[in-house]
Amino acid sequence: MKDLEPVLSTLEIARQTIRMEAHALLALADSLDDTGDFHACVEAIAASSGRLVITGIGKSAIVAQKIAATLNSTGTPALFLHAADAIHGDLGMVQANDLVLCLSKSGETPEIKALAPLVKNMGNRLIAMTANRNSFLARQSTYVLWTPIDQEADPNNLAPTCSTTAQMALGDALAISLLALKGFTVADFAKFHPGGALGKQLYLRVSDLAVLHDKPFVGPTASLSEVIFEISSKRLGATAVLGKSGNLLGVITDGDLRRMLARNQPIEGLLAQDILTPNPKTIAFDAMAVDALAQMRESSITQLLVLEGDQYRGVVHLHDLLREGLV
Repeated sequence: MKDLEPVLSTLEIARQTIRMEAHALLALADSLDDTGDFHACVEAIAASSGRLVITGIGKSAIVAQKIAATLNSTGTPALFLHAADAIHGDLGMVQANDLVLCLSKSGETPEIKALAPLVKNMGNRLIAMTANRNSFLARQSTYVLWTPIDQEADPNNLAPTCSTTAQMALGDALAISLLALKGFTVADFAKFHPGGALGKQLYLRVSDLAVLHDKPFVGPTASLSEVIFEISSKRLGATAVLGKSGNLLGVITDGDLRRMLARNQPIEGLLAQDILTPNPKTIAFDAMAVDALAQMRESSITQLLVLEGDQYRGVVHLHDLLREGLV
């Protein structure tokens, strides 16, 4: 039992840390009301023709970088400026119409006390995110975003934990409020996230993939050898069966062929119309590729026939989605 005590103690410390940070977030949510500056701050940022410059020192500077990244990805132009660099030459990054958001738990650190008057003298509006509403930073600011944290998770009440968690959450709340106010859509989000799997989920369409292949198809009276040749040569594991007017009659997959052979039935004289599967799974030409993936998973299949209206446009295969990183 002795050997387990340190493990249990560590787990309890971890749980206590998480509970304290969760409590801090609930207190933060309850602190937002109609008499505070949050709503006015959101409206000011949304109406601004400039950017939101976000600054801080120490751990708050790291949080400031994350908030800037979140704002940029959700349609609010933002940039990060380290408070120490700002008072040593980088303040020139701040332009005339920019708002400046300064993160500081105490609002009293030397770099912040040096920076705040400089921002005001330049004519820029200053936003404080601080736990101390009576601090120097708060008094210098047009808007105060209060993070009501007086106890860190650290038993010495020194290491920024609850305070930085609150800053991060309030930054997210700011970004999402601005997103909603501006009517930022999925299409807008896709423009800012063109790379990687996330971007492709938002913009890649079936039409982008189906055109990469030849369209496998046979007529209803095609022989078994013709069917096998079409499936093998197009290398998509299936072929459509089309009527004289180009209408889709069904599909034949390599799995259909294997199952047919397993039944040991005579194959001489078999035609495509004898072995096709009617009413095959299809997807629209302009559908999102991620929807094709969901349909394949739901039906446990590896390809879908692609239709534009009632016209057959080809096949989208699971390998296409794998190659694009959607799986």
